[in-house]
Amino acid sequence: MTSTFHGLETARRGMMTQQYALHTVGHNIANANTEGYTRQRVNFAQTEPYPAVGMNAPRLPGQLGTGVKAGSVQRVREHFLDVQYRNENNKYGYWSARSDAYLKMEDIMNEPSTNGLASQIDRFWAALQELSVEPEDAGARAVVKERGIFVAETFNYLSSSLHAIRNDYGNEIDVTVTGLNTLLTQLNDVNQEIRKAEPHGYVTNDLYDEQDRLLNEISKFIKIDTKRVDSPGQPNPAAEGAVTVTISGLVDSSGNPITLVDATNKDAVKQFSVKYDDNANPNHVQYMEIKDSTGASVSYTQGGTTMEGLPMSVFPSGELKALVEAYGHSVYDGTLTETGISGLYPDMLNTLDDMARQFATEVNNIHKIGFGLASPTDPNNIPSGNVFFDDTAPITAGNLKISAAINASLNNIAAASVNVDAFNDPAVKDRYLELIAKSPKSQAEYDEIYTILSNDSHFNGPKAFAGDGSGALRLSYAKETRLTFTSPLGGTSTGTISSYYQSVIGQMAVATNEASRNKGNAEILRDSVEFNRNSVSNVSLDEEMTLMIQFQHAYNAAARNITMVDEMLDRIINGMGVVGR
Repeated sequence: MTSTFHGLETARRGMMTQQYALHTVGHNIANANTEGYTRQRVNFAQTEPYPAVGMNAPRLPGQLGTGVKAGSVQRVREHFLDVQYRNENNKYGYWSARSDAYLKMEDIMNEPSTNGLASQIDRFWAALQELSVEPEDAGARAVVKERGIFVAETFNYLSSSLHAIRNDYGNEIDVTVTGLNTLLTQLNDVNQEIRKAEPHGYVTNDLYDEQDRLLNEISKFIKIDTKRVDSPGQPNPAAEGAVTVTISGLVDSSGNPITLVDATNKDAVKQFSVKYDDNANPNHVQYMEIKDSTGASVSYTQGGTTMEGLPMSVFPSGELKALVEAYGHSVYDGTLTETGISGLYPDMLNTLDDMARQFATEVNNIHKIGFGLASPTDPNNIPSGNVFFDDTAPITAGNLKISAAINASLNNIAAASVNVDAFNDPAVKDRYLELIAKSPKSQAEYDEIYTILSNDSHFNGPKAFAGDGSGALRLSYAKETRLTFTSPLGGTSTGTISSYYQSVIGQMAVATNEASRNKGNAEILRDSVEFNRNSVSNVSLDEEMTLMIQFQHAYNAAARNITMVDEMLDRIINGMGVVGR
Protein backbone atom coordinates (compact mmCIF):
# COMPACT_ATOMS: atom_id res chain seq x y z
CA MET A 1 0.00 0.00 0.00
CA THR A 2 1.03 3.56 -0.49
CA SER A 3 1.97 5.67 2.47
CA THR A 4 -0.62 7.85 4.12
CA PHE A 5 1.79 10.72 3.63
CA HIS A 6 2.28 10.04 -0.10
CA GLY A 7 0.17 13.02 -1.17
CA LEU A 8 1.90 15.27 1.35
CA GLU A 9 5.34 14.45 -0.07
CA THR A 10 4.13 14.94 -3.63
CA ALA A 11 2.78 18.40 -2.76
CA ARG A 12 5.97 19.28 -0.88
CA ARG A 13 8.07 18.44 -3.90
CA GLY A 14 5.81 20.59 -6.05
CA MET A 15 6.22 23.52 -3.68
CA MET A 16 10.01 23.18 -3.54
CA THR A 17 10.38 22.84 -7.30
CA GLN A 18 8.20 25.88 -8.01
CA GLN A 19 10.23 27.74 -5.42
CA TYR A 20 13.43 26.85 -7.32
CA ALA A 21 11.79 28.18 -10.48
CA LEU A 22 10.80 31.42 -8.71
CA HIS A 23 14.35 31.82 -7.42
CA THR A 24 15.67 31.39 -10.96
CA VAL A 25 13.21 33.97 -12.28
CA GLY A 26 14.41 36.34 -9.56
CA HIS A 27 18.02 35.69 -10.62
CA ASN A 28 17.13 36.49 -14.23
CA ILE A 29 15.39 39.73 -13.25
CA ALA A 30 18.34 40.76 -11.08
CA ASN A 31 20.71 40.27 -14.06
CA ALA A 32 18.46 41.82 -16.70
CA ASN A 33 21.10 44.51 -17.38
CA THR A 34 24.21 42.37 -16.80
CA GLU A 35 26.25 42.25 -19.99
CA GLY A 36 26.96 38.73 -21.15
CA TYR A 37 24.36 37.14 -18.88
CA THR A 38 22.26 34.36 -20.36
CA ARG A 39 18.78 33.81 -18.98
CA GLN A 40 18.25 30.55 -17.14
CA ARG A 41 15.41 28.08 -16.86
CA VAL A 42 14.66 25.26 -14.46
CA ASN A 43 14.22 21.93 -16.23
CA PHE A 44 11.32 20.20 -14.51
CA ALA A 45 11.52 16.40 -14.35
CA GLN A 46 9.11 13.82 -12.98
CA THR A 47 10.33 11.97 -9.92
CA GLU A 48 10.51 8.17 -9.97
CA PRO A 49 7.03 6.59 -9.86
CA TYR A 50 5.87 4.26 -7.13
CA PRO A 51 6.30 1.37 -6.95
CA ALA A 52 9.55 0.56 -8.69
CA VAL A 53 9.61 -2.49 -10.93
CA GLY A 54 10.52 -5.65 -9.00
CA MET A 55 9.35 -9.07 -7.88
CA ASN A 56 8.32 -7.79 -4.46
CA ALA A 57 6.49 -4.72 -5.74
CA PRO A 58 2.99 -4.27 -4.24
CA ARG A 59 0.06 -5.03 -6.48
CA LEU A 60 -1.42 -1.71 -7.57
CA PRO A 61 -3.55 -0.82 -10.57
CA GLY A 62 -0.55 1.13 -11.92
CA GLN A 63 2.45 3.18 -10.93
CA LEU A 64 1.66 6.33 -9.00
CA GLY A 65 3.45 9.57 -9.74
CA THR A 66 5.51 10.93 -6.90
CA GLY A 67 5.72 14.52 -8.03
CA VAL A 68 8.29 16.76 -9.67
CA LYS A 69 11.88 17.80 -9.13
CA ALA A 70 14.25 20.43 -10.52
CA GLY A 71 16.41 18.35 -12.83
CA SER A 72 18.79 21.22 -13.66
CA VAL A 73 19.03 24.96 -14.06
CA GLN A 74 20.08 25.45 -17.68
CA ARG A 75 21.01 28.44 -19.84
CA VAL A 76 18.72 29.30 -22.74
CA ARG A 77 21.29 29.65 -25.52
CA GLU A 78 21.65 28.72 -29.19
CA HIS A 79 25.26 27.70 -29.88
CA PHE A 80 24.82 27.93 -33.65
CA LEU A 81 24.18 31.66 -33.25
CA ASP A 82 27.35 31.91 -31.14
CA VAL A 83 29.37 30.43 -34.01
CA GLN A 84 27.77 32.85 -36.47
CA TYR A 85 28.46 35.80 -34.18
CA ARG A 86 32.13 34.90 -33.77
CA ASN A 87 32.61 34.58 -37.51
CA GLU A 88 31.10 38.01 -38.13
CA ASN A 89 32.92 39.49 -35.14
CA ASN A 90 36.19 38.25 -36.63
CA LYS A 91 35.45 39.97 -39.95
CA TYR A 92 34.46 43.14 -38.15
CA GLY A 93 37.65 43.12 -36.09
CA TYR A 94 39.79 42.82 -39.23
CA TRP A 95 38.02 45.44 -41.34
CA SER A 96 37.57 47.84 -38.44
CA ALA A 97 41.32 47.89 -37.72
CA ARG A 98 42.16 48.14 -41.43
CA SER A 99 39.68 50.95 -41.96
CA ASP A 100 41.09 52.87 -38.99
CA ALA A 101 44.61 52.50 -40.41
CA TYR A 102 43.55 53.95 -43.76
CA LEU A 103 41.59 56.78 -42.15
CA LYS A 104 44.61 57.80 -40.07
CA MET A 105 46.73 57.76 -43.21
CA GLU A 106 44.17 59.89 -45.06
CA ASP A 107 44.22 62.44 -42.23
CA ILE A 108 48.01 62.73 -42.54
CA MET A 109 48.13 62.93 -46.33
CA ASN A 110 45.37 65.58 -46.24
CA GLU A 111 44.58 65.42 -49.94
CA PRO A 112 43.12 67.21 -51.75
CA SER A 113 43.75 70.41 -49.83
CA THR A 114 45.44 73.79 -50.20
CA ASN A 115 48.19 72.78 -47.79
CA GLY A 116 48.91 69.28 -49.09
CA LEU A 117 51.97 68.05 -50.92
CA ALA A 118 50.38 68.42 -54.36
CA SER A 119 49.59 72.10 -53.74
CA GLN A 120 53.11 72.81 -52.44
CA ILE A 121 54.71 71.23 -55.52
CA ASP A 122 52.40 73.21 -57.82
CA ARG A 123 53.36 76.44 -56.05
CA PHE A 124 57.02 75.56 -56.49
CA TRP A 125 56.52 75.18 -60.25
CA ALA A 126 54.61 78.47 -60.34
CA ALA A 127 57.41 80.27 -58.47
CA LEU A 128 59.93 79.01 -61.05
CA GLN A 129 57.77 80.29 -63.89
CA GLU A 130 57.61 83.72 -62.25
CA LEU A 131 61.38 83.67 -61.82
CA SER A 132 61.82 82.96 -65.52
CA VAL A 133 60.10 86.29 -66.25
CA GLU A 134 62.28 88.28 -63.84
CA PRO A 135 65.44 86.20 -63.31
CA GLU A 136 67.38 89.05 -61.70
CA ASP A 137 64.69 89.92 -59.15
CA ALA A 138 65.77 89.01 -55.60
CA GLY A 139 62.17 88.76 -54.46
CA ALA A 140 61.35 86.15 -57.13
CA ARG A 141 64.46 84.19 -56.18
CA ALA A 142 63.49 84.30 -52.50
CA VAL A 143 60.02 82.96 -53.34
CA VAL A 144 61.56 80.03 -55.24
CA LYS A 145 63.78 79.25 -52.29
CA GLU A 146 60.90 79.39 -49.80
CA ARG A 147 58.63 77.31 -52.02
CA GLY A 148 61.40 74.72 -52.26
CA ILE A 149 61.72 74.73 -48.47
CA PHE A 150 57.94 74.26 -48.10
CA VAL A 151 58.01 71.28 -50.48
CA ALA A 152 60.88 69.70 -48.53
CA GLU A 153 59.20 70.37 -45.18
CA THR A 154 55.93 68.88 -46.45
CA PHE A 155 57.75 65.71 -47.46
CA ASN A 156 59.48 65.73 -44.04
CA TYR A 157 56.17 66.19 -42.21
CA LEU A 158 54.41 63.41 -44.09
CA SER A 159 57.31 61.03 -43.50
CA SER A 160 57.67 61.78 -39.80
CA SER A 161 53.90 61.61 -39.21
CA LEU A 162 53.56 58.27 -41.01
CA HIS A 163 56.55 56.93 -39.06
CA ALA A 164 54.94 58.04 -35.79
CA ILE A 165 51.64 56.33 -36.59
CA ARG A 166 53.49 53.22 -37.72
CA ASN A 167 55.42 53.10 -34.44
CA ASP A 168 52.12 53.41 -32.59
CA TYR A 169 50.89 50.36 -34.49
CA GLY A 170 53.99 48.47 -33.40
CA ASN A 171 53.13 49.23 -29.77
CA GLU A 172 49.49 48.31 -30.38
CA ILE A 173 50.52 44.93 -31.81
CA ASP A 174 52.43 44.13 -28.62
CA VAL A 175 49.50 45.24 -26.44
CA THR A 176 47.05 43.21 -28.55
CA VAL A 177 49.21 40.08 -28.36
CA THR A 178 49.47 40.47 -24.59
CA GLY A 179 45.69 40.86 -24.36
CA LEU A 180 45.10 37.81 -26.56
CA ASN A 181 47.44 35.71 -24.45
CA THR A 182 45.61 36.84 -21.31
CA LEU A 183 42.27 35.83 -22.83
CA LEU A 184 43.60 32.38 -23.73
CA THR A 185 44.94 31.90 -20.21
CA GLN A 186 41.66 33.02 -18.68
CA LEU A 187 39.71 30.66 -20.93
CA ASN A 188 41.98 27.79 -19.92
CA ASP A 189 41.36 28.62 -16.23
CA VAL A 190 37.59 28.70 -16.79
CA ASN A 191 37.81 25.33 -18.55
CA GLN A 192 39.53 23.83 -15.53
CA GLU A 193 36.92 25.23 -13.13
CA ILE A 194 34.17 23.74 -15.28
CA ARG A 195 35.84 20.33 -15.40
CA LYS A 196 36.23 20.35 -11.63
CA ALA A 197 32.53 21.07 -11.02
CA GLU A 198 30.69 19.16 -13.73
CA PRO A 199 31.66 15.61 -12.66
CA HIS A 200 29.67 16.21 -9.45
CA GLY A 201 26.48 16.98 -11.36
CA TYR A 202 26.67 20.77 -11.25
CA VAL A 203 25.66 22.92 -14.19
CA THR A 204 28.02 25.92 -14.05
CA ASN A 205 25.97 28.51 -15.91
CA ASP A 206 27.99 31.51 -14.75
CA LEU A 207 31.21 29.86 -15.93
CA TYR A 208 29.59 29.07 -19.29
CA ASP A 209 28.72 32.77 -19.67
CA GLU A 210 32.31 33.72 -18.89
CA GLN A 211 33.50 31.08 -21.33
CA ASP A 212 31.36 32.54 -24.12
CA ARG A 213 32.48 36.08 -23.31
CA LEU A 214 36.12 35.08 -23.63
CA LEU A 215 35.48 33.23 -26.88
CA ASN A 216 33.75 36.31 -28.31
CA GLU A 217 36.75 38.47 -27.39
CA ILE A 218 39.25 35.99 -28.84
CA SER A 219 37.27 35.72 -32.09
CA LYS A 220 37.76 39.46 -32.68
CA PHE A 221 41.54 39.02 -32.77
CA ILE A 222 41.88 35.73 -34.67
CA LYS A 223 39.55 33.33 -36.48
CA ILE A 224 38.92 30.27 -34.32
CA ASP A 225 37.01 27.01 -34.27
CA THR A 226 35.57 25.61 -31.03
CA LYS A 227 34.61 22.14 -29.87
CA ARG A 228 32.80 21.25 -26.66
CA VAL A 229 34.26 18.37 -24.64
CA ASP A 230 32.22 16.52 -22.01
CA SER A 231 33.63 16.32 -18.50
CA PRO A 232 34.45 12.94 -16.91
CA GLY A 233 32.47 11.45 -14.02
CA GLN A 234 28.72 11.86 -13.92
CA PRO A 235 27.94 15.27 -15.42
CA ASN A 236 24.39 16.54 -15.62
CA PRO A 237 22.83 16.11 -19.07
CA ALA A 238 22.49 19.91 -19.20
CA ALA A 239 26.23 20.43 -18.64
CA GLU A 240 27.91 22.04 -21.64
CA GLY A 241 31.49 21.00 -20.95
CA ALA A 242 34.82 22.74 -21.46
CA VAL A 243 35.87 24.02 -24.88
CA THR A 244 38.84 23.27 -27.12
CA VAL A 245 39.94 26.20 -29.31
CA THR A 246 41.85 25.74 -32.59
CA ILE A 247 42.94 28.18 -35.29
CA SER A 248 40.41 27.98 -38.09
CA GLY A 249 41.58 26.24 -41.25
CA LEU A 250 45.26 25.85 -40.29
CA VAL A 251 47.44 22.84 -39.52
CA ASP A 252 50.99 22.64 -38.26
CA SER A 253 53.93 20.96 -39.99
CA SER A 254 52.63 17.57 -38.79
CA GLY A 255 49.21 18.12 -40.32
CA ASN A 256 47.47 18.57 -36.96
CA PRO A 257 45.10 21.42 -36.11
CA ILE A 258 46.84 24.22 -34.19
CA THR A 259 45.23 23.97 -30.76
CA LEU A 260 45.34 27.12 -28.65
CA VAL A 261 43.36 25.85 -25.64
CA ASP A 262 42.88 22.14 -24.95
CA ALA A 263 39.83 21.31 -22.84
CA THR A 264 41.42 18.08 -21.59
CA ASN A 265 44.93 19.36 -20.89
CA LYS A 266 45.35 22.45 -18.76
CA ASP A 267 49.07 22.66 -19.58
CA ALA A 268 48.53 22.75 -23.35
CA VAL A 269 47.45 26.41 -23.57
CA LYS A 270 49.43 28.31 -26.23
CA GLN A 271 50.77 31.86 -26.15
CA PHE A 272 51.47 34.20 -29.08
CA SER A 273 54.63 36.24 -29.56
CA VAL A 274 55.82 38.50 -32.37
CA LYS A 275 59.07 37.77 -34.20
CA TYR A 276 60.47 41.10 -35.41
CA ASP A 277 63.32 41.62 -37.86
CA ASP A 278 65.22 44.27 -35.90
CA ASN A 279 68.13 44.36 -38.35
CA ALA A 280 66.07 45.37 -41.37
CA ASN A 281 65.03 48.87 -42.36
CA PRO A 282 62.27 49.30 -41.64
CA ASN A 283 61.86 47.03 -38.65
CA HIS A 284 58.93 44.73 -39.37
CA VAL A 285 57.17 41.53 -38.31
CA GLN A 286 58.76 38.40 -39.76
CA TYR A 287 56.16 35.94 -38.47
CA MET A 288 53.96 35.16 -35.47
CA GLU A 289 55.23 32.58 -33.02
CA ILE A 290 52.86 30.30 -31.09
CA LYS A 291 54.53 28.67 -28.11
CA ASP A 292 53.40 26.11 -25.55
CA SER A 293 54.20 26.09 -21.84
CA THR A 294 57.64 24.55 -22.52
CA GLY A 295 58.60 27.33 -24.94
CA ALA A 296 58.39 25.10 -28.01
CA SER A 297 57.01 26.86 -31.10
CA VAL A 298 54.35 25.58 -33.46
CA SER A 299 56.05 24.94 -36.80
CA TYR A 300 54.55 25.55 -40.23
CA THR A 301 55.66 23.91 -43.48
CA GLN A 302 55.30 25.25 -47.01
CA GLY A 303 57.10 24.22 -50.17
CA GLY A 304 59.30 21.80 -48.24
CA THR A 305 60.53 24.54 -45.87
CA THR A 306 59.62 24.65 -42.20
CA MET A 307 59.23 27.85 -40.18
CA GLU A 308 58.93 28.12 -36.39
CA GLY A 309 55.85 30.28 -36.66
CA LEU A 310 53.13 31.47 -39.02
CA PRO A 311 53.79 33.91 -41.90
CA MET A 312 51.17 36.60 -42.31
CA SER A 313 50.04 35.13 -45.62
CA VAL A 314 48.42 32.23 -43.74
CA PHE A 315 47.86 33.87 -40.35
CA PRO A 316 44.12 33.86 -39.51
CA SER A 317 42.11 36.97 -40.18
CA GLY A 318 41.12 39.31 -37.39
CA GLU A 319 42.18 42.50 -35.71
CA LEU A 320 45.70 41.24 -34.99
CA LYS A 321 46.38 40.50 -38.66
CA ALA A 322 45.07 43.93 -39.70
CA LEU A 323 47.40 45.63 -37.21
CA VAL A 324 50.41 43.70 -38.53
CA GLU A 325 49.43 44.50 -42.13
CA ALA A 326 49.35 48.19 -41.21
CA TYR A 327 52.71 48.02 -39.43
CA GLY A 328 54.54 45.92 -42.02
CA HIS A 329 55.56 42.29 -42.38
CA SER A 330 57.79 39.99 -44.40
CA VAL A 331 56.62 38.66 -47.74
CA TYR A 332 57.61 35.08 -48.60
CA ASP A 333 57.62 33.02 -51.76
CA GLY A 334 56.41 29.43 -52.06
CA THR A 335 59.44 28.08 -50.18
CA LEU A 336 59.21 30.59 -47.30
CA THR A 337 62.11 32.67 -48.60
CA GLU A 338 61.71 36.33 -47.69
CA THR A 339 61.29 38.45 -50.82
CA GLY A 340 60.35 41.84 -49.41
CA ILE A 341 58.36 43.87 -46.92
CA SER A 342 54.71 44.79 -47.25
CA GLY A 343 52.36 46.91 -45.16
CA LEU A 344 50.08 49.90 -45.46
CA TYR A 345 52.48 52.32 -43.82
CA PRO A 346 55.79 50.91 -45.12
CA ASP A 347 54.36 50.95 -48.64
CA MET A 348 53.27 54.58 -48.35
CA LEU A 349 56.61 55.57 -46.80
CA ASN A 350 58.47 53.84 -49.63
CA THR A 351 56.25 55.59 -52.15
CA LEU A 352 56.97 58.98 -50.59
CA ASP A 353 60.70 58.25 -50.49
CA ASP A 354 60.66 57.31 -54.16
CA MET A 355 58.66 60.43 -55.05
CA ALA A 356 61.02 62.68 -53.09
CA ARG A 357 64.06 61.02 -54.68
CA GLN A 358 62.70 61.24 -58.24
CA PHE A 359 61.48 64.81 -57.76
CA ALA A 360 64.69 66.11 -56.14
CA THR A 361 66.94 64.23 -58.58
CA GLU A 362 65.16 65.64 -61.63
CA VAL A 363 65.22 69.19 -60.22
CA ASN A 364 68.90 68.80 -59.29
CA ASN A 365 69.84 67.47 -62.73
CA ILE A 366 68.20 70.42 -64.45
CA HIS A 367 69.54 72.90 -61.90
CA LYS A 368 73.13 71.64 -62.32
CA ILE A 369 73.14 72.46 -66.05
CA GLY A 370 71.89 76.01 -65.42
CA PHE A 371 73.67 79.15 -64.28
CA GLY A 372 73.10 81.47 -61.39
CA LEU A 373 73.45 85.22 -60.98
CA ALA A 374 76.93 86.72 -60.77
CA SER A 375 77.82 88.87 -57.79
CA PRO A 376 78.00 92.65 -58.51
CA THR A 377 81.52 92.64 -57.08
CA ASP A 378 82.60 89.75 -59.31
CA PRO A 379 80.57 89.84 -62.55
CA ASN A 380 82.74 87.21 -64.23
CA ASN A 381 82.04 84.58 -61.54
CA ILE A 382 78.75 83.00 -62.68
CA PRO A 383 77.77 80.18 -60.27
CA SER A 384 76.94 76.89 -61.96
CA GLY A 385 76.85 73.18 -61.20
CA ASN A 386 74.96 73.58 -57.95
CA VAL A 387 72.14 71.29 -56.86
CA PHE A 388 68.89 72.76 -55.55
CA PHE A 389 68.17 70.00 -53.01
CA ASP A 390 70.86 68.52 -50.80
CA ASP A 391 72.19 65.23 -52.15
CA THR A 392 75.08 64.59 -49.78
CA ALA A 393 73.09 61.63 -48.42
CA PRO A 394 70.62 59.32 -50.21
CA ILE A 395 67.48 61.42 -50.67
CA THR A 396 64.36 60.34 -48.79
CA ALA A 397 61.14 62.08 -47.88
CA GLY A 398 62.40 62.35 -44.32
CA ASN A 399 65.71 64.12 -45.06
CA LEU A 400 64.83 66.23 -48.11
CA LYS A 401 66.12 69.79 -47.71
CA ILE A 402 67.50 72.76 -49.64
CA SER A 403 71.19 72.52 -50.53
CA ALA A 404 73.81 74.50 -48.65
CA ALA A 405 74.59 76.55 -51.81
CA ILE A 406 71.01 77.78 -52.14
CA ASN A 407 70.87 78.55 -48.43
CA ALA A 408 74.14 80.50 -48.71
CA SER A 409 73.07 82.78 -51.56
CA LEU A 410 70.01 83.37 -53.70
CA ASN A 411 72.40 84.05 -56.59
CA ASN A 412 73.10 80.31 -56.72
CA ILE A 413 69.60 79.62 -58.00
CA ALA A 414 70.24 78.67 -61.62
CA ALA A 415 67.68 80.76 -63.52
CA ALA A 416 69.79 81.04 -66.70
CA SER A 417 70.75 78.55 -69.39
CA VAL A 418 73.99 78.37 -71.28
CA ASN A 419 74.73 80.92 -73.97
CA VAL A 420 74.71 78.58 -76.98
CA ASP A 421 76.33 81.26 -79.14
CA ALA A 422 79.45 81.00 -77.02
CA PHE A 423 80.19 77.42 -78.15
CA ASN A 424 83.37 77.33 -80.23
CA ASP A 425 82.84 73.83 -81.59
CA PRO A 426 79.74 73.26 -83.76
CA ALA A 427 79.82 69.52 -83.02
CA VAL A 428 79.75 70.12 -79.27
CA LYS A 429 76.98 72.66 -79.71
CA ASP A 430 74.93 70.24 -81.81
CA ARG A 431 75.43 67.49 -79.24
CA TYR A 432 74.33 69.83 -76.46
CA LEU A 433 71.20 70.85 -78.35
CA GLU A 434 70.42 67.20 -79.12
CA LEU A 435 70.73 66.20 -75.48
CA ILE A 436 68.86 69.20 -74.10
CA ALA A 437 65.90 68.51 -76.42
CA LYS A 438 65.39 64.97 -75.16
CA SER A 439 62.68 64.34 -72.56
CA PRO A 440 62.93 62.50 -70.35
CA LYS A 441 66.68 62.28 -70.01
CA SER A 442 68.66 59.49 -68.43
CA GLN A 443 71.14 60.19 -65.67
CA ALA A 444 73.98 59.49 -68.10
CA GLU A 445 72.64 62.12 -70.51
CA TYR A 446 72.39 64.71 -67.74
CA ASP A 447 75.94 63.87 -66.71
CA GLU A 448 77.12 64.32 -70.31
CA ILE A 449 75.48 67.76 -70.53
CA TYR A 450 77.09 68.78 -67.26
CA THR A 451 80.50 67.60 -68.51
CA ILE A 452 80.12 69.70 -71.66
CA LEU A 453 79.12 72.84 -69.75
CA SER A 454 81.80 72.50 -67.11
CA ASN A 455 84.58 72.40 -69.72
CA ASP A 456 85.62 76.04 -70.31
CA SER A 457 87.54 75.09 -73.46
CA HIS A 458 84.22 74.69 -75.31
CA PHE A 459 83.42 78.42 -74.99
CA ASN A 460 84.74 81.64 -76.47
CA GLY A 461 82.47 84.10 -74.66
CA PRO A 462 80.34 84.39 -71.51
CA LYS A 463 78.56 81.17 -70.68
CA ALA A 464 75.35 82.87 -69.49
CA PHE A 465 73.61 86.21 -69.11
CA ALA A 466 71.97 87.66 -66.02
CA GLY A 467 68.71 88.48 -67.79
CA ASP A 468 68.22 84.94 -69.11
CA GLY A 469 65.36 83.08 -67.40
CA SER A 470 65.28 79.98 -69.59
CA GLY A 471 66.90 77.85 -66.89
CA ALA A 472 64.09 78.63 -64.46
CA LEU A 473 61.57 77.94 -67.20
CA ARG A 474 63.20 74.59 -67.90
CA LEU A 475 62.96 73.81 -64.17
CA SER A 476 59.25 74.63 -64.20
CA TYR A 477 58.77 72.32 -67.20
CA ALA A 478 59.98 69.46 -65.03
CA LYS A 479 56.39 69.13 -63.85
CA GLU A 480 55.61 67.67 -67.29
CA THR A 481 58.55 65.27 -67.32
CA ARG A 482 57.52 61.61 -67.20
CA LEU A 483 59.52 59.90 -64.51
CA THR A 484 59.79 56.21 -63.64
CA PHE A 485 58.59 55.29 -60.16
CA THR A 486 59.22 52.00 -58.37
CA SER A 487 56.45 50.05 -56.65
CA PRO A 488 57.21 48.99 -53.05
CA LEU A 489 56.87 45.31 -54.02
CA GLY A 490 58.56 45.58 -57.40
CA GLY A 491 57.50 46.79 -60.81
CA THR A 492 57.52 50.31 -62.14
CA SER A 493 55.10 52.94 -63.35
CA THR A 494 55.68 56.04 -65.47
CA GLY A 495 54.12 59.46 -65.07
CA THR A 496 54.67 63.02 -64.01
CA ILE A 497 55.24 63.71 -60.35
CA SER A 498 51.74 65.17 -60.04
CA SER A 499 49.94 62.40 -61.93
CA TYR A 500 51.79 59.71 -59.99
CA TYR A 501 50.94 61.35 -56.67
CA GLN A 502 47.31 61.66 -57.75
CA SER A 503 47.26 57.94 -58.56
CA VAL A 504 48.72 57.14 -55.13
CA ILE A 505 46.09 59.26 -53.39
CA GLY A 506 43.37 57.77 -55.59
CA GLN A 507 44.40 54.22 -54.76
CA MET A 508 44.45 55.10 -51.06
CA ALA A 509 40.97 56.60 -51.31
CA VAL A 510 39.60 53.50 -53.06
CA ALA A 511 41.21 51.20 -50.48
CA THR A 512 39.83 53.34 -47.63
CA ASN A 513 36.36 53.25 -49.12
CA GLU A 514 36.54 49.47 -49.56
CA ALA A 515 37.72 48.95 -45.99
CA SER A 516 35.00 51.24 -44.61
CA ARG A 517 32.35 49.49 -46.71
CA ASN A 518 33.46 46.03 -45.60
CA LYS A 519 33.58 47.24 -42.01
CA GLY A 520 30.01 48.51 -42.32
CA ASN A 521 28.80 45.26 -43.90
CA ALA A 522 30.48 43.16 -41.23
CA GLU A 523 29.03 45.35 -38.50
CA ILE A 524 25.51 45.04 -39.93
CA LEU A 525 25.79 41.25 -40.17
CA ARG A 526 27.29 40.99 -36.69
CA ASP A 527 24.56 43.17 -35.21
CA SER A 528 21.92 41.10 -36.99
CA VAL A 529 23.28 37.89 -35.50
CA GLU A 530 23.62 39.61 -32.13
CA PHE A 531 19.95 40.66 -32.31
CA ASN A 532 18.88 37.08 -33.03
CA ARG A 533 21.10 35.80 -30.24
CA ASN A 534 19.74 38.33 -27.78
CA SER A 535 16.19 37.42 -28.70
CA VAL A 536 16.99 33.89 -27.52
CA SER A 537 19.33 34.49 -24.60
CA ASN A 538 18.59 37.91 -23.15
CA VAL A 539 16.26 38.48 -20.22
CA SER A 540 12.80 39.74 -21.14
CA LEU A 541 11.19 41.36 -18.10
CA ASP A 542 7.71 40.83 -19.56
CA GLU A 543 8.38 37.13 -20.03
CA GLU A 544 9.93 36.78 -16.60
CA MET A 545 6.92 38.47 -14.96
CA THR A 546 4.62 36.08 -16.80
CA LEU A 547 6.65 33.10 -15.60
CA MET A 548 6.69 34.51 -12.09
CA ILE A 549 2.88 34.54 -12.03
CA GLN A 550 2.79 31.02 -13.49
CA PHE A 551 5.19 29.59 -10.91
CA GLN A 552 3.53 31.53 -8.12
CA HIS A 553 0.14 30.02 -8.95
CA ALA A 554 1.71 26.55 -9.10
CA TYR A 555 3.36 27.15 -5.73
CA ASN A 556 0.05 28.27 -4.21
CA ALA A 557 -1.71 25.25 -5.67
CA ALA A 558 0.90 22.91 -4.17
CA ALA A 559 0.51 24.65 -0.83
CA ARG A 560 -3.27 24.26 -1.08
CA ASN A 561 -2.73 20.59 -1.83
CA ILE A 562 -0.74 20.27 1.40
CA THR A 563 -3.64 21.88 3.25
CA MET A 564 -6.02 19.39 1.69
CA VAL A 565 -3.81 16.44 2.65
CA ASP A 566 -3.49 17.87 6.15
CA GLU A 567 -7.27 17.98 6.45
CA MET A 568 -7.47 14.36 5.30
CA LEU A 569 -4.89 13.30 7.88
CA ASP A 570 -6.71 15.29 10.56
CA ARG A 571 -9.91 13.42 9.76
CA ILE A 572 -8.08 10.08 9.89
CA ILE A 573 -6.20 10.83 13.08
CA ASN A 574 -8.77 12.76 15.06
CA GLY A 575 -12.10 11.80 13.56
CA MET A 576 -12.01 8.08 12.79
CA GLY A 577 -13.08 5.74 15.61
CA VAL A 578 -15.16 8.31 17.47
CA VAL A 579 -18.38 6.42 16.73
CA GLY A 580 -18.65 3.52 19.14
CA ARG A 581 -17.07 5.20 22.09
